[in-house]
Amino acid sequence: MKILLTGCAGQLGRELKRSLACLGEVIACDRSQLDLARADPLRAALRSIAPAVIINAAAYTAVDKAEAEPGLADTINSLAPGILAEEARRLDALLIHYSTDYVFDGSKATAYTEDDAPAPLSAYGRSKLGGERAIAAAGGRHLIFRTSWVYGLHGANFMKTMLRLARERNELRVVGDQVGAPTWSRHLADATSHVLARKEIPYGLYHLAAAGETSWHGYAEAIFGEALRAGLLENIPVVNRIASADFPLPAARPANSRLDCSRFRRDFGLALPDWRTGLIDCLADARF
Repeated sequence: MKILLTGCAGQLGRELKRSLACLGEVIACDRSQLDLARADPLRAALRSIAPAVIINAAAYTAVDKAEAEPGLADTINSLAPGILAEEARRLDALLIHYSTDYVFDGSKATAYTEDDAPAPLSAYGRSKLGGERAIAAAGGRHLIFRTSWVYGLHGANFMKTMLRLARERNELRVVGDQVGAPTWSRHLADATSHVLARKEIPYGLYHLAAAGETSWHGYAEAIFGEALRAGLLENIPVVNRIASADFPLPAARPANSRLDCSRFRRDFGLALPDWRTGLIDCLADARF
């Protein structure tokens, strides 16, 4: 199987490159090799490579910056996935794409299902929702995995920021009124490779995130506690719980980012481990 992987230099892309290696020929591209912001070269590359599977791990992920440059966010997160989907249909290829909990406004009291109506609060969320809709409109074979709070040892993410700040400060303020499930990029990549290895694949939209839930504040405390046990920190800072209103940002975040992943578990017989298990295993890798 010939697999084209976009965004191979990112935190998810790096893990996908590893987990997909046993499934066939992986053509892994970073932005310098395949720029999703350039439509014509993107189409030409897809037609030249002619993959059986396209896995799109590339995205515009600067949530706050997107408020100032929504056009670029839309180009990469909405228009490019539509092009990938159109070319995938032309090639009779499967497209796997990743979306986000930010397509919801967070007002629901319980975990969001795939049938809940999206209502993004930010330019980033709107751009990712646009990508979902463009893929569905193309009418080809596709899988869209909505996930949440992705982190890993590569790229920029909350876990790495907290570890850096813990070495610089004795006290931190972290939002405690937003709830979700931190999802290790390796678990997300491994689940993708398991799905792709199946003989029969039910296509469509699925929620795919770690089990369990926590707040950003709870997540930060867990990071520090596990990093201390893993020998990655000598001391841990005091973590003060604050409200979202006390830490205003250009882009609004959903208060509830919990995703109901029961459809994925039912259709694929798989479920990601609890978020804390992922964090422990990720930090264990960081020691080497």
